[in-house]
Amino acid sequence: MGGFAEYEHYDALGLADLVRRRQITPEELLEAAIERVETRNPAINAVTMKLYDYGRKMIADGLPDGPFRGVPFLMKDLTSPIAGVRMTRGSKFFADTPPSPADSEHVKRLRKAGLVIFGRTNTCELGLSLTCEPQLHGPTRNPWNVAHSSGGSSGGAAAAVGARMLPMAHASDGFGSIRAPAACCGLVGLKPTRSRNTFAPFAGEGLGAVSTEHAVSLTVRDTAALLDATRGAGAGDPYVAPLPGRPYLEEAGTKPTRLKIAWTAKAPNGAKVDAECLRLLEETVRLCIDLGHRVEERDPEIEGAAIVPTFLTLAAANTVVNLASHPTAGRPAREGEVERITWLTAKMGESISAPDYVRATQTAHRLGRQMAAFHSEWDVLLTPGLASPAVKLGWLDMMMEDVNEYWRRVFHFSPFTVWFNLTGQPGLMLPLGQSSGGLPLAVQLVGRYGDESTLIRLGSQLEAARPWFDRKPALAA
Repeated sequence: MGGFAEYEHYDALGLADLVRRRQITPEELLEAAIERVETRNPAINAVTMKLYDYGRKMIADGLPDGPFRGVPFLMKDLTSPIAGVRMTRGSKFFADTPPSPADSEHVKRLRKAGLVIFGRTNTCELGLSLTCEPQLHGPTRNPWNVAHSSGGSSGGAAAAVGARMLPMAHASDGFGSIRAPAACCGLVGLKPTRSRNTFAPFAGEGLGAVSTEHAVSLTVRDTAALLDATRGAGAGDPYVAPLPGRPYLEEAGTKPTRLKIAWTAKAPNGAKVDAECLRLLEETVRLCIDLGHRVEERDPEIEGAAIVPTFLTLAAANTVVNLASHPTAGRPAREGEVERITWLTAKMGESISAPDYVRATQTAHRLGRQMAAFHSEWDVLLTPGLASPAVKLGWLDMMMEDVNEYWRRVFHFSPFTVWFNLTGQPGLMLPLGQSSGGLPLAVQLVGRYGDESTLIRLGSQLEAARPWFDRKPALAA
């Protein structure tokens, strides 16, 4: 690579520090990122909307003096509207949606942090998968092995960061869509507490209160600092997350007190967990013990069999609404205008009654109470990240005929993520290992509702003990 050859030696805060000390300019960082997109993106199809001139104009207009001033940033092509920029939602039906008239509050906060937006990343249609293979843009490939999935729905974001095009990118998570791609591509992925980041002004909540926005990144400290920059209620939010005691960045690198950590390998839906994922979980348990924590096997007493049906009730009903939300079409999508699983999930939604929906929300709240009782004794729950390494492309096919088989595959691949979308708790994915085939492996740390701070402290301690930053796919070597 020409230009700033040391670009990939730094995380996002490291790049911002170089800008602050005038050792590099925002213009040079942006061109370094663009060069990598142009060189590496053809192999993995992560960036589907190039906004290079948009990013250059942001710099020319003057960047705020935020914690990430001058750092290149990519936005997922779902949620977080950007003024003057289209958002296709990974769908042929929504591909002609007019540009947004305004920034979301989340985007305003990203701008205030000094980030330079220069593109959008690929996502599955309406975010309804844990892979990223839309008919509109084609599949995003895993930079560690292009025959495999990058995860979803933030698969484009994760593949771009995994390929070291940039150190951090926007992502969102409704049933694992930050954490699953992070696990697939060897990244840090935090799903924050419900309502930690606002959906203002366009929505009060996402996907029946199970969805949230944040990012995938290379380091725990970047994840922490970004959450400092974006967290907080927006005007008119229906509910808010508890405030942290101090900035999250201060937690990164702070040695945690002796924690009570429970671990489980038992998937709530009975899914079988791959032996290599179990091996990494066991290694992480031993590492936590070596670091001085109390660690015991404990299976939370929850209604595990209710998790997937509850999510599907919320998701299917919301899909009906989403398919009627084209701003100019004046009608809902018709069969054949969206992918088969999207259509069939909406058909499921049409059969859901208002009492069914209320009962689903009540079940989600009950699950949250059950986990709160568990966390009255345990600071952290440790689980496998996924039930297997990244699956091959085509296995989670949104054009398949059997909608029930499709969703069964989704939650047998990722049985430990949607659980905490329903309870609203924060979950942190850490890329602590690799499979025998060279694919990343991860574990998930889950904290009390509102307690990202403990996860960041423990996550950064594990990062220091078993670092991953210098582990790169051949594509980025």
